[in-house]
Amino acid sequence: MGLEYIGLNSINGPLVVLDHVPKVSYEEMVSLTLADGSTRLGRVVQIDGERVVIQVFEGTSGLSLQNTKTKLMGRPMQIPLSYEVLGRVFNGSGKPIDGLGEVYAERYADVNGSPINPVSRVYPRNYIKTGISSIDCLMTLIRGQKLPIFSGSGMQHNKLAVQIVKQAGLASEGGEEEGQAENFGIVFAAMGVKNDVADYFRRSFEQAGVMDRVVMFLNLSNDPIIERVLTPKCALTAAEYLAFEHNMHILVVMTDITAYCEALREFSSSKGEIPGRKGYPGYLYSDLASLYERAGIIEGCSGSVTQIPILTMPNDDITHPVPDLTGYITEGQIVLDRGLDQTGIYPPVAVLPSLSRLMKDGIGEGYTRADHSDVANQLFASYANVQDARALASVIGEEELSEMDRKYLEYGRMFEKHFINQDFSENRTIEQTLSLGWKLLSLLPKNALDRIDNKWIEQYYDEAGARSLLESA
Repeated sequence: MGLEYIGLNSINGPLVVLDHVPKVSYEEMVSLTLADGSTRLGRVVQIDGERVVIQVFEGTSGLSLQNTKTKLMGRPMQIPLSYEVLGRVFNGSGKPIDGLGEVYAERYADVNGSPINPVSRVYPRNYIKTGISSIDCLMTLIRGQKLPIFSGSGMQHNKLAVQIVKQAGLASEGGEEEGQAENFGIVFAAMGVKNDVADYFRRSFEQAGVMDRVVMFLNLSNDPIIERVLTPKCALTAAEYLAFEHNMHILVVMTDITAYCEALREFSSSKGEIPGRKGYPGYLYSDLASLYERAGIIEGCSGSVTQIPILTMPNDDITHPVPDLTGYITEGQIVLDRGLDQTGIYPPVAVLPSLSRLMKDGIGEGYTRADHSDVANQLFASYANVQDARALASVIGEEELSEMDRKYLEYGRMFEKHFINQDFSENRTIEQTLSLGWKLLSLLPKNALDRIDNKWIEQYYDEAGARSLLESA
């Protein structure tokens, strides 16, 4: 029977302070009983000798300095887990909110996870198909990778997240698609979203018929910030359980990481910690790393955890601390461009600043198609030339450009219209994507394709396909 402490020393926002508490552990769970008999949960977030600071999940309104009873639970925060979490909807702290009752737990797991021994990590191979050409071809998502999406306020990242969840699937050896295989699942975590956005996510997944392979964690904008800080931890704990104990390939989509970081900043400020850059705590880098590094593949397990964190860049500033630190930790990024978004292109993926650092080892023969790497390199290089031609045209006018530069301008228009742009319901196979890439490259003369092996040019160069693209325009 543990000790029960009556009364509190002070209350400050979501934090309460308790004195003379020996043998307490950091992150230990706490139960607080109010005068009316109701209970709230909290956790120890700071220890100074025998003085502890406790973070109350449901907020501190109604707490009394005299009558509140506090009991230490002797364990960190845990959530109940079983295979039945698939198809369920939880709040940010892992409690069911779908009206289907509690989860019958096979076991309870610490939300902080277990550190993965770097020696036991397996290098990521093979890819996860999203059905989106710009991602599958140019910045391929590899199983076990963490590949963030950098967006801006008001852009269509929520729509893109829904499309990825609807269309994502595994591919077998050789690029043949397995469709929605039984061993593939998605953990979706939304942090600080409005009610209508949360309803949009749930409704979209249900209408698409994919809800049975999705685990949802929803933290609304009017929920406590404490819950927002826990949401990605609960989501990743569920993902690790399904991946490493049920051998599933789990894709974790988390939106919006910026809301998580702002909650962390607010929480840090309430503790009186010295702020770092733009007011964020000095440990923001290590905190984000503790989330992102929970992706990967472990030796001896056939499952994997792949992450797509989505974050909005304040003022579209890619040097802001959140995208900046995220870029250091993750293996590439997908950047959304406001200019493309305003011209009606969806998804508005900015090709040149986007990359996937692991795609080179998860594409090509045995994975997608043997010519994939060459096609991706050439599409990228040719689009870089398009930017040069556009810059020159803005100075001297399009009529004064060389014939080759005019071809690049035509290629750029077709590339944005047909390759980057695709319908929300359009799910392209890797074969369709690469064939479309060849049609676009065939708008250029063969001698301009300097990143592609000649044998692929002889096999796939498609002048008829290029003409059909121009006619459709």
